[in-house]
Amino acid sequence: MQSPSPTTTAQDLYSRFDAELQSTISFRHLDPDSDLERFNRWQNSDRVARFWDERGTLDEHRDYLMKLIRAPQVEPLIGCLDGDPFLYLEVYWAEQDRLAAYYTAAPADRGIHMLVGEERHRGPRKVRAWLSALCRHLFEDSPATQRIVSEPRYDNLKMIDYLEKQGFEKIKEFDFPHKRAALMLLTRDAFFKGQA
Repeated sequence: MQSPSPTTTAQDLYSRFDAELQSTISFRHLDPDSDLERFNRWQNSDRVARFWDERGTLDEHRDYLMKLIRAPQVEPLIGCLDGDPFLYLEVYWAEQDRLAAYYTAAPADRGIHMLVGEERHRGPRKVRAWLSALCRHLFEDSPATQRIVSEPRYDNLKMIDYLEKQGFEKIKEFDFPHKRAALMLLTRDAFFKGQA
């Protein structure tokens, strides 16, 4: 049986059919109007707030998102599974981010912040699928990008494990003003070698 080809809507930045899930994973720009209530609900859940610490009102979250949308180095995205929004992402240029003070960033390094907002879309199979699709999208989007970085909280062992299974290497732990973080780094070579 032949796998369906990826389908992309007008607003999708990237779309990929995952054979294991038998579902299409897609990423689109966050819409501050239609996604605000969803973002607010996700950030106010106990599970997400434990690591993101961004509880707030609709107005506070609107301000948060508008600030990101105006920032040229950050791209807030929504991930969908068969069109169902479940994932919030912040993709950023690491050299222009505060992270650059903690490692030697190359000009095309991309960074990622991620949260799964919908409980029904949690679990290792789904994380493996969307994280792989996200990394592929970032490497294909910018041929100059040789590395993707992430800096989860050092005690977010589940996320660190997911990243390592994707090919990320834990480089070090370091202290941001707001958290102790683990610097995780994925090279283009390691990613595509792991996909072979």
